[in-house]
Amino acid sequence: MTSAFGYIDPHLEISDIDRRLFGGFVEHLGRHIYDGIHEPGHPTADADGFRADVIELVKELGVSTIRYPGGNFVSGYRWEDGVGPVAERPRRLDLAWHSTETNQVGLHEFARWLDKVGSDLMLAVNLGTRGTGEAIDLLEYANADADTDWTRRRAENGRDEPFGVTMWCLGNEMDGPWQLGHRNADDYGKLASRTAKAMRMLDPGVELVVCGSSSSGMPTFGSWERTVLEHTFDDVDFISCHSYYQEMGGNAQEFLASGVDMARFIESVVSIADAVAATKKSDKRIMISFDEWNVWYLHDDGGGQNDKPKETGWPVAPRLLEDQYHALDAVVFGDLLITLLQHADRVRSASLAQLVNVIAPIMTEPGGIAWRQTTFFPFSITSRLAGERVVRVPVTTGTFTSERFGEVASVNAVATVDDQGVSVFVVNRSTTDTADLRVDLAAIAAQFGRDLTIAESHLLHDDDLYAANSLEDPERVGVRPLDGARVADGALVASLPPVSWVAVRLN
Repeated sequence: MTSAFGYIDPHLEISDIDRRLFGGFVEHLGRHIYDGIHEPGHPTADADGFRADVIELVKELGVSTIRYPGGNFVSGYRWEDGVGPVAERPRRLDLAWHSTETNQVGLHEFARWLDKVGSDLMLAVNLGTRGTGEAIDLLEYANADADTDWTRRRAENGRDEPFGVTMWCLGNEMDGPWQLGHRNADDYGKLASRTAKAMRMLDPGVELVVCGSSSSGMPTFGSWERTVLEHTFDDVDFISCHSYYQEMGGNAQEFLASGVDMARFIESVVSIADAVAATKKSDKRIMISFDEWNVWYLHDDGGGQNDKPKETGWPVAPRLLEDQYHALDAVVFGDLLITLLQHADRVRSASLAQLVNVIAPIMTEPGGIAWRQTTFFPFSITSRLAGERVVRVPVTTGTFTSERFGEVASVNAVATVDDQGVSVFVVNRSTTDTADLRVDLAAIAAQFGRDLTIAESHLLHDDDLYAANSLEDPERVGVRPLDGARVADGALVASLPPVSWVAVRLN
């Protein structure tokens, strides 16, 4: 048993919460689009060919803004292939994922799907094999309210009114040698600046995301951000962060320190962005779009890469990156969400990568069921319970020793506040010790002028860290109420088992 003492004080408010923090990511990759969200022959398919069972799960997940269509895919994508009569659309080779893209789903179809799930669209433009001209063509097609050739084509394709896309990504992971059209920071920064200026001439209201490093482990991390922002500082609103985590060598305790890595990544990028602002004598603050994050097992059980099809040739919708997530993964995942909330003053958008079948919280079987992976629960519950403002929760607790980060707190927590009450999110990172948690509520209760009571509680924990949901057993792992949680003497009191994630709503 270890003790964890925290308190919630409204004076420790970090920021309001931009709901785009609970965003998602849909890429033309593997079975994400085809056999994932779109399966015309499925028993639940609607008139547009979209699976109704998946739509309901995505709505339950609570994603706000969804980034599309990539990802590595976008760096070779011709957006024009995805508009116009479906029967006339070309089949193309997708070099990023060694697959064939049929283009049966494109901008119009995806926008209709977003209407069904209640999410907004975030578009990425191709700055890999294409450039400024193609980007402003897409922007004109999507957003212009004028009589032009592009807007007439949009109307002919079934959309009289503009799509009104606000948020745009200027390419994807352009620091990565794997990326089609990979450039160094200087060349990319110049291209991104030219493209951003042109896009704002067409639509001054767009919010633009410039590519940061594809991970903090890249050799150019830091210098890339500085150089790119020196070129684009006045032109963009966000810089992207991407980060994925996995258990290495069976070291669960080290894996549970992943949130520390994410926090340091965010804080490093913020420092660089603010240093560029200082050199420019500007009070502008570049925000972070953490538009790819998740647990991702980059290697399969045999130690080989799992990002290329097993089939020969160029298959359509092959099974790629279909990770099965365990209880341990979900606890780490929940801690990553806590970390994003703790940095909500600068992380104003984030995209869980991805949503269906591909490193996803939702899995499907062609012609069969759809089910929730373990990571579904922390996201859906946090998205639903998170209030309007995020408040720091200082916690005094025991530590464990991380090989990379030294002494790491065993318990991590954050809270959100709204006019109706408080939501508390806590993770016990220890693999061995139960945490005896006590969170003082006196200051926040005084703000409300009344006592707080528990409205609902959720515990994600399994004695088997590697228990998972599957086609054969889709409900093996879930959440349950946190037994024994109570408000006593003005404090939230609870017992958190090792390797557990908890959410409590106090009204």
